[in-house]
Amino acid sequence: MRFVVVGAGAWGSAFAQLLRERAHDVFVARRDTLDNAPYEEADVVVLAVPSTAFREVLGHVRGRATVLSLVKGLDPETGARLSTLVVDRPVAVLSGPNMAEEVAGGLPSAAVIASHDEGLALKLQDAVNSGAFRVYVNGDLTGVELCAAAKNVIALAAGGVDGLGLGDNAKAALITRGLVEMSRLGEACGAEAETFSGLAGMGDLIVTCWHPSGRNRRAGELIARGASPDEAKATIGQVVEGLTTAPVLRDLSRRIGVELPITEGVCAVLEGMPLHELAGSLMGRRPTEE
Repeated sequence: MRFVVVGAGAWGSAFAQLLRERAHDVFVARRDTLDNAPYEEADVVVLAVPSTAFREVLGHVRGRATVLSLVKGLDPETGARLSTLVVDRPVAVLSGPNMAEEVAGGLPSAAVIASHDEGLALKLQDAVNSGAFRVYVNGDLTGVELCAAAKNVIALAAGGVDGLGLGDNAKAALITRGLVEMSRLGEACGAEAETFSGLAGMGDLIVTCWHPSGRNRRAGELIARGASPDEAKATIGQVVEGLTTAPVLRDLSRRIGVELPITEGVCAVLEGMPLHELAGSLMGRRPTEE
Protein backbone atom coordinates (compact mmCIF):
# COMPACT_ATOMS: atom_id res chain seq x y z
CA MET A 1 0.00 0.00 0.00
CA ARG A 2 1.01 3.61 -0.45
CA PHE A 3 1.25 5.66 2.74
CA VAL A 4 1.93 9.33 3.36
CA VAL A 5 2.97 9.91 6.97
CA VAL A 6 2.53 13.55 7.98
CA GLY A 7 4.78 14.32 10.93
CA ALA A 8 8.48 13.52 11.17
CA GLY A 9 8.70 13.49 14.95
CA ALA A 10 9.62 10.46 17.02
CA TRP A 11 6.31 8.63 16.67
CA GLY A 12 5.72 9.50 13.02
CA SER A 13 9.22 8.37 12.13
CA ALA A 14 8.90 5.14 14.12
CA PHE A 15 5.55 4.36 12.50
CA ALA A 16 6.94 5.06 9.03
CA GLN A 17 9.74 2.60 9.81
CA LEU A 18 7.14 -0.01 10.79
CA LEU A 19 5.38 0.46 7.47
CA ARG A 20 8.59 0.18 5.48
CA GLU A 21 9.44 -3.05 7.28
CA ARG A 22 6.10 -4.37 5.99
CA ALA A 23 7.27 -3.44 2.47
CA HIS A 24 4.82 -0.58 1.99
CA ASP A 25 5.62 2.49 -0.12
CA VAL A 26 6.06 5.28 2.45
CA PHE A 27 6.54 9.03 2.02
CA VAL A 28 7.18 11.12 5.15
CA ALA A 29 6.02 14.75 5.00
CA ARG A 30 7.09 17.38 7.49
CA ARG A 31 4.53 20.00 8.43
CA ASP A 32 6.48 22.61 6.42
CA THR A 33 6.23 20.50 3.22
CA LEU A 34 2.54 19.66 3.34
CA ASP A 35 1.72 21.00 -0.10
CA ASN A 36 4.43 18.84 -1.67
CA ALA A 37 3.15 15.51 -0.32
CA PRO A 38 1.79 13.01 -2.92
CA TYR A 39 -1.68 12.72 -1.35
CA GLU A 40 -3.47 11.80 -4.57
CA GLU A 41 -1.26 8.74 -4.98
CA ALA A 42 -1.71 7.56 -1.39
CA ASP A 43 -4.00 4.85 -0.13
CA VAL A 44 -3.62 6.03 3.46
CA VAL A 45 -2.56 9.38 4.94
CA VAL A 46 -1.22 8.92 8.47
CA LEU A 47 -1.44 11.99 10.72
CA ALA A 48 1.22 12.04 13.43
CA VAL A 49 1.05 15.71 14.39
CA PRO A 50 0.14 17.64 17.57
CA SER A 51 -3.57 18.00 18.25
CA THR A 52 -3.16 21.77 17.82
CA ALA A 53 -2.10 21.17 14.19
CA PHE A 54 -4.58 18.42 13.26
CA ARG A 55 -7.28 20.67 11.81
CA GLU A 56 -4.79 22.69 9.76
CA VAL A 57 -2.95 19.65 8.43
CA LEU A 58 -6.20 17.92 7.52
CA GLY A 59 -7.07 20.88 5.33
CA HIS A 60 -4.03 20.14 3.15
CA VAL A 61 -4.95 16.50 2.52
CA ARG A 62 -6.22 16.10 -1.03
CA GLY A 63 -7.55 13.07 -2.90
CA ARG A 64 -9.67 10.30 -1.39
CA ALA A 65 -7.11 8.51 0.77
CA THR A 66 -8.11 7.04 4.11
CA VAL A 67 -6.94 9.03 7.15
CA LEU A 68 -5.26 7.07 9.95
CA SER A 69 -4.78 9.26 13.02
CA LEU A 70 -2.01 8.60 15.54
CA VAL A 71 -2.82 11.81 17.43
CA LYS A 72 -3.67 11.53 21.15
CA GLY A 73 -5.68 14.62 21.96
CA LEU A 74 -8.86 16.57 21.30
CA ASP A 75 -9.57 19.51 19.02
CA PRO A 76 -8.46 22.54 21.09
CA GLU A 77 -11.04 24.79 19.41
CA THR A 78 -14.15 22.73 20.07
CA GLY A 79 -13.23 19.82 22.34
CA ALA A 80 -14.36 17.43 19.62
CA ARG A 81 -12.74 14.08 18.98
CA LEU A 82 -10.30 14.55 16.12
CA SER A 83 -11.78 11.82 13.93
CA THR A 84 -15.03 13.79 13.80
CA LEU A 85 -13.22 16.51 11.86
CA VAL A 86 -12.65 14.02 9.02
CA VAL A 87 -15.92 14.28 7.11
CA ASP A 88 -15.06 13.56 3.49
CA ARG A 89 -13.14 10.27 3.63
CA PRO A 90 -12.76 7.05 5.67
CA VAL A 91 -11.04 7.47 9.02
CA ALA A 92 -9.44 5.22 11.63
CA VAL A 93 -7.40 5.77 14.78
CA LEU A 94 -4.40 3.81 16.06
CA SER A 95 -3.61 3.97 19.76
CA GLY A 96 -2.10 1.98 22.60
CA PRO A 97 1.02 1.70 24.78
CA ASN A 98 3.49 2.71 22.08
CA MET A 99 6.58 4.58 23.30
CA ALA A 100 8.21 5.65 20.06
CA GLU A 101 11.78 4.75 20.97
CA GLU A 102 10.79 1.21 21.89
CA VAL A 103 8.84 0.73 18.67
CA ALA A 104 11.74 2.14 16.67
CA GLY A 105 14.08 -0.24 18.48
CA GLY A 106 12.04 -3.25 17.45
CA LEU A 107 10.85 -4.11 20.96
CA PRO A 108 7.53 -6.00 21.16
CA SER A 109 4.51 -3.66 21.21
CA ALA A 110 0.77 -3.85 20.71
CA ALA A 111 -1.84 -1.36 19.56
CA VAL A 112 -5.48 -1.11 18.59
CA ILE A 113 -6.99 0.28 15.40
CA ALA A 114 -10.47 1.71 15.83
CA SER A 115 -12.96 2.65 13.16
CA HIS A 116 -16.71 2.65 12.65
CA ASP A 117 -15.92 0.75 9.43
CA GLU A 118 -14.91 -2.75 10.50
CA GLY A 119 -13.71 -3.61 7.01
CA LEU A 120 -11.38 -0.63 7.01
CA ALA A 121 -10.03 -1.50 10.47
CA LEU A 122 -9.34 -5.08 9.38
CA LYS A 123 -7.60 -3.87 6.22
CA LEU A 124 -5.34 -1.56 8.21
CA GLN A 125 -4.71 -4.25 10.80
CA ASP A 126 -3.44 -6.54 8.05
CA ALA A 127 -1.26 -3.75 6.66
CA VAL A 128 0.40 -2.83 9.97
CA ASN A 129 0.48 -6.01 12.08
CA SER A 130 3.87 -7.71 12.37
CA GLY A 131 5.87 -10.00 14.62
CA ALA A 132 7.06 -7.03 16.65
CA PHE A 133 3.94 -4.85 16.46
CA ARG A 134 0.72 -6.71 17.22
CA VAL A 135 -2.47 -4.92 16.18
CA TYR A 136 -6.00 -5.53 17.46
CA VAL A 137 -9.25 -4.14 16.04
CA ASN A 138 -11.82 -2.21 18.09
CA GLY A 139 -15.09 -0.75 16.85
CA ASP A 140 -15.31 1.75 19.72
CA LEU A 141 -13.81 4.79 18.05
CA THR A 142 -15.22 7.11 20.71
CA GLY A 143 -13.66 5.21 23.59
CA VAL A 144 -10.26 4.79 21.96
CA GLU A 145 -9.97 8.50 21.21
CA LEU A 146 -11.10 9.59 24.66
CA CYS A 147 -8.63 7.18 26.28
CA ALA A 148 -5.82 8.56 24.15
CA ALA A 149 -6.59 12.12 25.18
CA ALA A 150 -7.39 11.62 28.86
CA LYS A 151 -4.43 9.40 29.74
CA ASN A 152 -1.99 12.25 29.03
CA VAL A 153 -3.68 14.41 31.65
CA ILE A 154 -3.50 11.63 34.24
CA ALA A 155 0.18 11.20 33.35
CA LEU A 156 0.84 14.84 34.25
CA ALA A 157 -0.57 14.11 37.70
CA ALA A 158 1.45 10.89 37.96
CA GLY A 159 4.59 12.85 37.19
CA GLY A 160 3.62 15.24 39.95
CA VAL A 161 3.51 12.31 42.36
CA ASP A 162 7.04 11.39 41.25
CA GLY A 163 8.26 14.96 41.59
CA LEU A 164 6.92 15.27 45.12
CA GLY A 165 8.31 11.87 46.10
CA LEU A 166 4.94 10.60 47.31
CA GLY A 167 5.70 6.95 46.57
CA ASP A 168 4.34 4.09 44.49
CA ASN A 169 1.26 3.54 46.66
CA ALA A 170 0.12 7.06 45.87
CA LYS A 171 1.02 6.71 42.21
CA ALA A 172 -0.81 3.42 41.80
CA ALA A 173 -3.87 4.89 43.51
CA LEU A 174 -3.77 7.96 41.28
CA ILE A 175 -3.49 5.89 38.10
CA THR A 176 -6.34 3.62 39.18
CA ARG A 177 -8.62 6.54 40.00
CA GLY A 178 -7.52 8.15 36.76
CA LEU A 179 -8.78 5.11 34.90
CA VAL A 180 -12.09 5.55 36.72
CA GLU A 181 -12.25 9.15 35.48
CA MET A 182 -11.52 8.05 31.93
CA SER A 183 -14.23 5.38 32.11
CA ARG A 184 -16.76 7.80 33.60
CA LEU A 185 -16.16 10.28 30.79
CA GLY A 186 -16.32 7.56 28.16
CA GLU A 187 -19.61 6.18 29.49
CA ALA A 188 -21.16 9.65 29.32
CA CYS A 189 -20.02 9.99 25.72
CA GLY A 190 -21.34 6.59 24.64
CA ALA A 191 -18.10 4.60 24.72
CA GLU A 192 -17.89 0.92 25.63
CA ALA A 193 -16.64 0.03 29.11
CA GLU A 194 -14.34 -2.74 27.81
CA THR A 195 -12.25 -0.23 25.89
CA PHE A 196 -10.97 1.33 29.09
CA SER A 197 -9.54 -1.94 30.38
CA GLY A 198 -7.82 -2.62 27.06
CA LEU A 199 -4.72 -1.41 25.23
CA ALA A 200 -6.03 2.08 24.49
CA GLY A 201 -7.14 2.56 28.08
CA MET A 202 -5.27 0.78 30.85
CA GLY A 203 -2.38 -0.23 28.62
CA ASP A 204 -1.56 3.23 27.37
CA LEU A 205 -2.24 4.79 30.76
CA ILE A 206 0.26 2.52 32.52
CA VAL A 207 3.15 3.13 30.15
CA THR A 208 2.48 6.87 29.89
CA CYS A 209 2.43 7.27 33.66
CA TRP A 210 5.47 5.09 34.37
CA HIS A 211 7.91 5.27 31.44
CA PRO A 212 10.94 7.41 32.42
CA SER A 213 10.96 9.30 29.13
CA GLY A 214 7.20 9.80 28.85
CA ARG A 215 6.75 13.48 28.02
CA ASN A 216 3.62 14.06 30.06
CA ARG A 217 4.91 12.21 33.11
CA ARG A 218 8.19 14.10 32.84
CA ALA A 219 6.40 17.46 32.52
CA GLY A 220 4.41 16.75 35.66
CA GLU A 221 7.58 15.84 37.51
CA LEU A 222 9.32 19.05 36.44
CA ILE A 223 6.31 21.17 37.44
CA ALA A 224 6.23 19.48 40.84
CA ARG A 225 9.87 20.46 41.29
CA GLY A 226 9.19 24.12 40.59
CA ALA A 227 9.16 24.57 36.81
CA SER A 228 6.37 26.46 35.11
CA PRO A 229 4.44 24.59 32.39
CA ASP A 230 6.29 26.60 29.73
CA GLU A 231 9.66 25.84 31.35
CA ALA A 232 8.80 22.15 31.54
CA LYS A 233 7.84 22.09 27.89
CA ALA A 234 11.04 23.89 26.91
CA THR A 235 13.15 21.46 28.91
CA ILE A 236 11.51 18.46 27.25
CA GLY A 237 11.83 20.06 23.83
CA GLN A 238 8.90 18.18 22.34
CA VAL A 239 5.12 18.45 22.29
CA VAL A 240 3.48 17.67 25.65
CA GLU A 241 -0.11 16.88 24.66
CA GLY A 242 -1.43 16.80 28.22
CA LEU A 243 -0.72 20.51 28.68
CA THR A 244 -3.00 21.27 25.73
CA THR A 245 -5.59 18.60 26.47
CA ALA A 246 -6.15 19.24 30.20
CA PRO A 247 -8.28 22.41 29.92
CA VAL A 248 -10.07 21.09 26.84
CA LEU A 249 -10.98 17.89 28.66
CA ARG A 250 -12.06 19.82 31.75
CA ASP A 251 -14.33 22.05 29.70
CA LEU A 252 -15.82 19.03 27.92
CA SER A 253 -16.53 17.31 31.24
CA ARG A 254 -18.25 20.41 32.59
CA ARG A 255 -20.42 20.70 29.49
CA ILE A 256 -21.67 17.14 29.79
CA GLY A 257 -21.85 17.14 33.61
CA VAL A 258 -19.16 14.55 34.40
CA GLU A 259 -16.96 14.93 37.48
CA LEU A 260 -13.22 14.61 36.78
CA PRO A 261 -11.43 15.62 40.02
CA ILE A 262 -7.91 14.71 38.88
CA THR A 263 -8.33 16.58 35.62
CA GLU A 264 -9.77 19.59 37.46
CA GLY A 265 -6.81 19.46 39.82
CA VAL A 266 -4.26 19.28 37.03
CA CYS A 267 -5.82 22.36 35.44
CA ALA A 268 -5.70 24.18 38.78
CA VAL A 269 -1.98 23.42 39.07
CA LEU A 270 -1.35 24.58 35.51
CA GLU A 271 -3.12 27.80 36.47
CA GLY A 272 -0.94 28.34 39.54
CA MET A 273 -2.14 26.16 42.44
CA PRO A 274 0.81 24.60 44.36
CA LEU A 275 0.90 20.88 43.63
CA HIS A 276 1.08 19.87 47.28
CA GLU A 277 -2.26 21.62 47.80
CA LEU A 278 -3.78 19.51 45.04
CA ALA A 279 -2.48 16.33 46.67
CA GLY A 280 -4.04 17.38 49.95
CA SER A 281 -7.37 18.27 48.36
CA LEU A 282 -7.61 14.94 46.53
CA MET A 283 -6.79 12.97 49.67
CA GLY A 284 -9.25 15.07 51.66
CA ARG A 285 -12.26 14.39 49.44
CA ARG A 286 -15.24 12.78 51.14
CA PRO A 287 -14.78 8.98 51.35
CA THR A 288 -17.13 7.06 49.07
CA GLU A 289 -17.63 3.67 47.44
CA GLU A 290 -15.17 2.50 44.82
